[in-house]
Amino acid sequence: MITLSHYLALGAILFSLSVVGIFLNRKNVIILLMCIELMLLSVNINFVAFSHFLGDGAGQIFVFFILTVAAAEAAIGLAILVVLFRNRSTINVTDLDALKG
Repeated sequence: MITLSHYLALGAILFSLSVVGIFLNRKNVIILLMCIELMLLSVNINFVAFSHFLGDGAGQIFVFFILTVAAAEAAIGLAILVVLFRNRSTINVTDLDALKG
């Protein structure tokens, strides 16, 4: 039987992988966005696990709102990346640090 600690361990492993991915890869913006999405999904696993084991639906409602924010963040982030790639022909973070408004 899968217990609450199994879900929490999975969430902690995914969260730590995403933090390591953010710190190790600071060059590619797409991988940075993927690590942020993985971080949000690991938090969602914890919310759903607590919601299920406590018998409360509030955690699943929080997950719904987090997923809508994550979808909006991904759409806007990818749109910004497309514009930056058209203007600069690169998506490396080190090449994008000198932006002018």
